[in-house]
Amino acid sequence: MRNNIEQIVSQAIAAAIEAGELALDYTPEAALERPRDPEHGDWACTIALKLAKELGRNPREIAQVIAARIQTSELVSSVEVAGPGFINLRLSPAALQQVVREAWEQGPDFARLNVGAGRTVNVEFISANPTGPMHVGHGRWAALGNAMCNVLEHAGWQVTREFYINDAGSQMDKFGRSIEIRYRQLQGEDLPWPEDEGLYGGQYVIELAQELLAADGSGASLPASSEFRERGYQLMLGRMQALCERIGVPFHVWYSERELYQPRADGHSAIETMLAELQRGGYLYEHEGATWFRSTDFGDDKDRVLVKADGDYTYFAPDIAYHLSKFGRGSEFLINIWGADHHGYIPRMQAACTALGHSGKLTIVLGQLVNLYRGGEAVRMSKRTGEMVTFEELIEEVGPDATKYLMLARSSDQALDFDIEAATRQDASNPVYYVQYAHARICSILRKAQAGSADGAGVGTNDEPLDQPDALASGGGVVPAVAGGISAAAMAQADLTLLTHPAELDLAREFARLAEVVEGAAADLAPFRLTHYAEQLATAFHSFYTRCQVLTDAAALTAARLYLVQATRNVLALTLSLIGVSAPERM
Repeated sequence: MRNNIEQIVSQAIAAAIEAGELALDYTPEAALERPRDPEHGDWACTIALKLAKELGRNPREIAQVIAARIQTSELVSSVEVAGPGFINLRLSPAALQQVVREAWEQGPDFARLNVGAGRTVNVEFISANPTGPMHVGHGRWAALGNAMCNVLEHAGWQVTREFYINDAGSQMDKFGRSIEIRYRQLQGEDLPWPEDEGLYGGQYVIELAQELLAADGSGASLPASSEFRERGYQLMLGRMQALCERIGVPFHVWYSERELYQPRADGHSAIETMLAELQRGGYLYEHEGATWFRSTDFGDDKDRVLVKADGDYTYFAPDIAYHLSKFGRGSEFLINIWGADHHGYIPRMQAACTALGHSGKLTIVLGQLVNLYRGGEAVRMSKRTGEMVTFEELIEEVGPDATKYLMLARSSDQALDFDIEAATRQDASNPVYYVQYAHARICSILRKAQAGSADGAGVGTNDEPLDQPDALASGGGVVPAVAGGISAAAMAQADLTLLTHPAELDLAREFARLAEVVEGAAADLAPFRLTHYAEQLATAFHSFYTRCQVLTDAAALTAARLYLVQATRNVLALTLSLIGVSAPERM
């Protein structure tokens, strides 16, 4: 719809130029934006303000010239000049009715864009050590990254979802040693816990040791120390994968940090290949026995050591190699979601990508911490273990939908206060419940309509229960069987010109906004905007439901309103799917 209105304005500008009313040798693009006050119309064009200096004319005068060339039409019901030179346009009922038809017919493809034009992007949105459970911060990255990928895909990008497993380094040896001690203690050995070795003392380590012991059997000989590390690693990784699957956050790639150190087909590791590429570019030098990267050549505040004097790699070396591997696997652009404490790491990583020939191709999204509360009181420890509350424990108490939705409710650059008690509340104060209830209410209306109203049940009332038999399958477009005594075929051909009530048109206006919300969320990597949109859409539906009788004695009007209800269901279900939250048919 926005493109259609822009085309109408552009044609008016071109006509004014051709008539000699605007002294331009080109046709500028129409600049449309949403008015801050909906009373001013559906769209505002600011082109007159932008042309004023170039033309040396009063912007309001320019606006009047252009507005006079914009003909009211099937799409535009009125045009007016306001303020210093805004051109305000109002969509016609026919335009909004067309949006309703598109929402019905296109279903999950509604508001699909091609701004990505099929370009490839790798989104790495969880990086975790398999030495312990995923924490609540990982949960925020899971929700954020999953929704971001959904939005990018809907905007026309080819997305690779990646989980980076930090499984190299001494922490893995400590992890294995921790499990081994607990295993031997469970076997009855009088083995003290070494407090000075920095081992992992959480309850989960005991649970892992118990799982291994149960698998081995009581009579088994003691496994080698290295086996504890590897078997514990596989158990921990399996838990992470199972949790992500449980909450509906899929990954295409689970990338092991260990791969960066292992020789590949050419006999060199990914880190060695990366160092060779930087060396060929002249970006490495030796100083005091260490190998340095000239990151200051690319805006970093100081050069960085990649290989220490003793020959060991710094943390930065495998990180650069990892990013190079992502480019090498076919991704044109990279997006990383990092904790806010990694802010200082950004310039050096972007410098490395630039040195390797990928300037401007890495974007870092920083996420602030999550503060847990229960009824306003801070929660820092698990009731079960007396340790930190894990992401899995939060999911068990709150549920995947509420957790993911509320993790997305604010911009990632803002700290998030997550109240467990509020998240489980089943009333309008809980935004995820409010939005999902709107979808469930729609499903209930459609169930009632399908059941028929020949006996008068449901006609003349919107007060439907939400516990009727679920006879209607979800789908984009056609309600099967009959709807309020109207056949499915007749409903699909409903006369949408009957949708003229302000509440009906306001609901259609919300449909029309989704494409621009998706476009903005994809461009700014800000999927939290979809939670705001979902709530506004639900509010518009509840307002329509309160003000407009759906099942009436007038068959044509009932068909049109049921068509609008099903279209609302499509748009609401699509929005929830982009957020990564389910659309329940009953609550």
